[in-house]
Amino acid sequence: MKMKRLASILLCACMLLTACGNSDSEPEENTNTTQENTTNTPTVVLQTEPQETTFSTDGKMRSYLSGEWVEEEIGKRRPIAVMLNNIEVAVPQSGIENADIVYEAPVEGGLTRLMGIFENYDSLDKIGSVRSSRLYYVYFAKEFDAVYVHYGQAIYAESLLNSKSIQNLNGLQLEGTVFYRTSDRKAPHNAYTSADGIAKGIASKGYRENYEDSYTGHYLFNEEEQEINLNGTSAVKVTPGYQVNKPWFEYHADDGLYYRSQYGDKQIDDLTNQQLTYKNIIMQYVNYYDYGDGYLNITVNGSGKGKYITNGKAIDITWKKDTEFGPTRYYDESGTEIVLNRGKTWVCIIQNDRTNKIEIE
Repeated sequence: MKMKRLASILLCACMLLTACGNSDSEPEENTNTTQENTTNTPTVVLQTEPQETTFSTDGKMRSYLSGEWVEEEIGKRRPIAVMLNNIEVAVPQSGIENADIVYEAPVEGGLTRLMGIFENYDSLDKIGSVRSSRLYYVYFAKEFDAVYVHYGQAIYAESLLNSKSIQNLNGLQLEGTVFYRTSDRKAPHNAYTSADGIAKGIASKGYRENYEDSYTGHYLFNEEEQEINLNGTSAVKVTPGYQVNKPWFEYHADDGLYYRSQYGDKQIDDLTNQQLTYKNIIMQYVNYYDYGDGYLNITVNGSGKGKYITNGKAIDITWKKDTEFGPTRYYDESGTEIVLNRGKTWVCIIQNDRTNKIEIE
C-alpha cells in the first residue's frame, strides 16, 4: 500500500518537472446548521520526494507519528490517544508536550476538547486532566491504531466504545489503577493517568502492545535533509476561529515552529512550563449536526476541504476518508497526497459554517 502511494508521488513529481454517557460540567449550545463539503482545487506545491520508512543500523526507525528517528522499541509500539480537558479552569494540561499529534475539535457550547497522540510517554507520571469521549474522537484515535484513553463518554459513543473494534481504557471502570485524582483541582477536572497506569491497563485488558504488521502509517513525511517549503500564501499568524478558547499559532522563523496560545496567553505544559510548538498545522473542514441536546455529531468519513500550514506558508488541500476505520488522507491540487515536514502536528477540526472565522495573516 505504501509503495503504491510512493509511486504515485514520484510519478507526479516527474510530471511537474517535465512540465516546468458521562455528564460533563460544561455549557451546551445547540448548533443545527450544516453545510455540504465540496471538492476544491488547491494551489500547486512542489514537494520533496518522500522515501520509504526504513531502519538504521543503530536500531532506530522513522516514527509513524512525527517522521523523526526514534528507538525501534518506541517506534513499533502502539501509541496512546488521550482525551485532554481544554476548559479554562483545567489548563494548563500535563504531559501534552510529549504528544506528537494533537487533535482539536469542538464539543458543546463552543468549547474545544483535545486528544493527544503519544508515542514516547514512559517518563510521564501525570497526563491530563483526562476527560470524556465524543464519538468522532474514537474514529480519529482508530486511524492511528492507538489505544484510546478517556474518562467516561457521551451516550452516543457508548456503542462504538463497547464494540470489539475499539481497544480503550475508561476511567469510569479503571479509577485507582489506570487513573487517579488530584486535590489541586475540583472534579471533574482532576482526573489523570500516567505511563505506569496505562501499562497496567493495557496488560490487564490483554491489548496488543505493538502496531499490527499490516500498519503502514498515517501521514507521509519528508525524509530529505531539505525541508518542504510550500508555494502558498503567507501564514505567520494562524487563528482557527474557535469561539471560547480563541487560540492562535505564531510562526517563529528562527526555529521554523508554530507557537500555540489560547485564552489570551501562551499555552504551556504544566510539567515543563514550556510553550507548545508544532511543525505542521492541518485544518480539516467538516460537516456536522446537533443530536438535539447540545452534543455534536461530526462527519469524519467522506471528503472535504482544508489547509496545510508549515514553515510560514499555507496551501488549500482536500481530505478524503474512504473506510470507517481507515486513515484520512490529505491531497494537494494535483491530487497527490501531501508530504509533511518532520515534527509534531496539530490538527484543527473546523465546522464548515465557521470557516469564515479562520484568519491566516
